Amino acid sequence: MPEELRIERDDPRGVVTVFAGEHEIVGWRFGAEHAFPHWFPLKSPSGKDLLIQHPDPYPHHRALWIADKVQLGDGPVVDFYHCVPNQHDSKDPGKGYRHFMRQTAGPVCAVRSGVAVVAVALQWLVNGTTPVLDDAREFTVTSLGGGEVLLDLSWTLRAAHGPVTFHSDQVHYAWPYLRVHPQFSVDRGGALVDDVGRTGQKATNEKHANWMDNSGTVDGATEGVAVFLPQDGQWRKWLTRDYGCFGPRRPDHRSGHRFVLGRGEELGGEVRIFVHRGDAATGGVAR
Repeated sequence: MPEELRIERDDPRGVVTVFAGEHEIVGWRFGAEHAFPHWFPLKSPSGKDLLIQHPDPYPHHRALWIADKVQLGDGPVVDFYHCVPNQHDSKDPGKGYRHFMRQTAGPVCAVRSGVAVVAVALQWLVNGTTPVLDDAREFTVTSLGGGEVLLDLSWTLRAAHGPVTFHSDQVHYAWPYLRVHPQFSVDRGGALVDDVGRTGQKATNEKHANWMDNSGTVDGATEGVAVFLPQDGQWRKWLTRDYGCFGPRRPDHRSGHRFVLGRGEELGGEVRIFVHRGDAATGGVAR
């Protein structure tokens, strides 16, 4: 039987954590020390870290995150995705960032009908003061029992402050990305598989798919995480890496080339994440 969900909110630390009983499921990190809020940790059914927060290489990756390269009007082009170059002092990260995302209010948290719901409002800020995008996000957690969960993420970016040009290429934006902990990566013996049975980076990267699953066996327990796309009639490709990174692209007409959101226009997205026991087959991902 699914465990009762609860939410712990710690504003001074900038952390919201969702639990099923005493089992930690997922955290939302929004402290000012971060270039942008992100989800970490994401725990496997047995309590292992499925994701890594500060990986090496690619230290701009942040576990489970959304970011892009954008420009407000004729202002500067700002790469929120590659956050490390946005530091005031690369030798002293404690001095913070020139460009960053911040919450505009505290998270709204509730457990309703057995489902944990967290809603947040963000702004993408250039030089700490100029808002480029308003960003509304919501994530819900449904316990399936035994540490298995569904995590539904949705987000809406709004060009409330003027037209915004998206400058990202096919690869360098997170919509979202998951940076898998090395212990679950293909390079360490894990498995990456999509909904038509293709496996590994070479077969799945930049291919259209409805879902992608990454699983591995650690300390005798096989567990994994799958990401499902909305079935809205739009095809999306995926970025996949055997070292442990994967995530969907936007629909093809808004991926890999520049486009503009006019003032007041919105750009949204959603995914369903399934944390499961077993691999894609034994874990029943297709089902």
